[in-house]
Amino acid sequence: MCGVVGLIGEDNAGEKLYPALFALQHRGQDAAGILSYDFERSQFHLEKDLGLVEDVFTVDRQQRLKGSMALGHTRYSTIGTVDKEDLQPLFLSYPYGIGMIHNGNVTNYDEVVDYLRNRKLRWTFSRNDLEILLHMTAVGLASRKENQNLPENLAASISELLGTVQGAYSAIGILADQGIFAFCDKHGIRPLLIGRKKKGDKFSYCFASEKQVFFGLGYEYWRDLRPGELIFVDRDLNFHSFLLSEKKARPCMFEWIYFAGSETEWHGRPVYEVRLNLGRILAEEVKAKGLEVDVVAPVPDTSRAAACRLAEVLEKPYREVLIKNRYVQRSFIVNQPELRKMMVNLKLSPVQSEIRGKKILLVDDSIVRGTTSARIIRLLREAGAEKVYLASTCPPIRHPCFYGIDFPEGESLVAYQKTEEDVAKILEVDGLVFLPLKRLKEGLGLESLCSACLDGDYPVPVSSESFLQTRKVNIGGDGKSEVPL
Repeated sequence: MCGVVGLIGEDNAGEKLYPALFALQHRGQDAAGILSYDFERSQFHLEKDLGLVEDVFTVDRQQRLKGSMALGHTRYSTIGTVDKEDLQPLFLSYPYGIGMIHNGNVTNYDEVVDYLRNRKLRWTFSRNDLEILLHMTAVGLASRKENQNLPENLAASISELLGTVQGAYSAIGILADQGIFAFCDKHGIRPLLIGRKKKGDKFSYCFASEKQVFFGLGYEYWRDLRPGELIFVDRDLNFHSFLLSEKKARPCMFEWIYFAGSETEWHGRPVYEVRLNLGRILAEEVKAKGLEVDVVAPVPDTSRAAACRLAEVLEKPYREVLIKNRYVQRSFIVNQPELRKMMVNLKLSPVQSEIRGKKILLVDDSIVRGTTSARIIRLLREAGAEKVYLASTCPPIRHPCFYGIDFPEGESLVAYQKTEEDVAKILEVDGLVFLPLKRLKEGLGLESLCSACLDGDYPVPVSSESFLQTRKVNIGGDGKSEVPL
């Protein structure tokens, strides 16, 4: 899972993406990058590195990002290690000069790489899925260079890409001297939104993973990209749209549960409102369990809205019994298990005066591996809690995700092949409440979702064995997986 943003029609677009990337920092903290294009000088400018946005973009680096068209990216690696050659944006010199960024995962990576190498004589340099999206776009455009209608050529090229490259992805690209383009996979599993701002008799455009980017840049949220849609905005700010697929939308439910910022919305469903709804519904499930609760407390920060609404419904005090160190990054997206454990220890400090002698209902957005939950439960017991209950706004995660969230192995999941009673024993909690899948859809207000990690219904079929083998080959020369467990 990463954060992406693209901009056309703004003076100093590259520099303006620096503050925009702060709005997407929660989506990736491994690395950041910006690629800008200067139409006047016909020149690209690229700055990217490992680290947080504020660490990567010094004042000098920001000032080098000239031009009125730019791409920005925050990276969260799902392949265990992070190497500089994998950082985005990526760039190819032919045809036109193409720069691109993406969010998501390709599930038939080996198949596409084999096609590129043996059929098109193109070699990949990195282990990043984006590189094959970039090469496939280039192959399509190069094969149509005799046709002068670029929007049609681009649409035909991306249509071929969508038919060849399987998985869940949203991508933004720029073509030297031509314009900016954006597209989503056939099911629209990964988010991509469009913002616009009046510029004379036309609009300048912004594409981003989340809505709050538009607010920061002074843009108005316009609409979402549709599944299988390609947008091309040329250098004169003419807007071209091509719907290349008729598949039903299957947006990732985990965006509302955990990943997206509270300020954004997707498919007309505001994230904050959804989390309030989930808290209300979860309260009904807690009542049905008959748990005796003194205090309702969130696991900061994502579950705060749900916990607040749950406390209101139960008519119980809402308390912040865990104080978050805001200088420690999100432990879920730290991809080394030992480091993740240390981060949890440093991340949350108990408020003993609000814990001692009380029956605490802890509300979390989801329970994935269970390591963080187990540590927090022990923390509350050590601080003197009489009982600790745990309620999750997400149903049990029993299946791996192959679409860009970092749990591609079922064995790493605490609920894998286990009952809810089994999970409660593992976590050593006095009571455990999961939101049922049917009620999750009720809270989201959407029936058609990607909930494959909950029910095993994968929108894009993929073999777990082949997918993991691809990742092992790409990650380590000894064939050992470095995916965190």
